[in-house]
Amino acid sequence: MNGDEQLLRGRVYGHDHDDPPWQTYAALVGGPLDGLLLDITGWRPEEIDDGAALPTELTRWPCGRALYDPAPSESRKSGLGVMCRFYYFGDTP
Repeated sequence: MNGDEQLLRGRVYGHDHDDPPWQTYAALVGGPLDGLLLDITGWRPEEIDDGAALPTELTRWPCGRALYDPAPSESRKSGLGVMCRFYYFGDTP
C-alpha cells in the first residue's frame, strides 16, 4: 500500500474529516478508493442501484473515474451509518 492509499483509509470520499457523522454511507471495496466511505445520504434506491463513477487521480488515467457498483445479492440496511458496499469493477478516462 502506498502513502496515498494509507492516507485515504477510513475517510469519506469528497468530504472533510469534520463533516457531521449522521450521514448514510456506502463502503468502497477494492480498487483505488478501497476503504473510503461514499456519502449516499438522500440517494434514491435506483441511484444506489446505479453505483458511482468517482473522479480520482488514482486511476490508470489522469483525472479518470473509478467505477463502483453494489452487489445485487447483498442486502442493505436502512438508517444512518454504512448501509451497503460498493465494489470496484474498473476505471475509465
